[in-house]
Amino acid sequence: MIPYRDTIPCRHTPWLTWSLMALNLAVHLYTQMLPPRGVQALFTLHGLVPARYGLPDWAATAGFPPDVYSPFITSMFLHGSWFHLVGNMWLLWIFGDNIEDRMGRVRFLFFYLLCGVVAAGLQVYFSPQSTVPTVGASGAIAGVMGAYFFLYPYARLVIWVFFLPLFVTVPAIAFLGAWVIFQLYKATSGFGGHAPYADVAWWGHLGGFLIGVLTHRLFLLPEREPPEETGLRRART
Repeated sequence: MIPYRDTIPCRHTPWLTWSLMALNLAVHLYTQMLPPRGVQALFTLHGLVPARYGLPDWAATAGFPPDVYSPFITSMFLHGSWFHLVGNMWLLWIFGDNIEDRMGRVRFLFFYLLCGVVAAGLQVYFSPQSTVPTVGASGAIAGVMGAYFFLYPYARLVIWVFFLPLFVTVPAIAFLGAWVIFQLYKATSGFGGHAPYADVAWWGHLGGFLIGVLTHRLFLLPEREPPEETGLRRART
């Protein structure tokens, strides 16, 4: 099931959300111009290889420079396939504008990066011996979804049932709750990645969501009150 739209309007233009989407797209277009060896080298150096930090001796033997932690950031902007990229950017499009609306551009950027870094750290913790790069904005976007989960639990999401001409409306708390359960299932079942060069950080998704839940209120601008829903409205009693 894919969320098609929500019913929470934005009072401010989500310039940062759009910029993040554009940056992710630009990086992916760049990777598409590289030969396979170039893509593999890019993902190895700038994706997050957990063993690079979990197995220092192996990392030294493999030629990784010591004390370089930039992949905790750069891995957020790499994606293993068009499907991976479009899926992530679609979720950022649905949920990111409303969270940016409540935080403002600068606070939202720090919140987004914090969620991504914590997600990457949790993936290293759970897979310290993995030599496969993990990539994607999913951990950061999961944090955005965690914030949305608590700020707009009863917002209505219009969901497209994939491959069917069917749209259903569900509360955000139901969709996001099901998403968390799905991530937990994938994390515990050892599901793989989106490309031969990289893996997907399922534990990182959960970590990003959790840090988003725990810290989002620290980034809210006090003067920005939540807007009223538009379009479909839930019944009130």
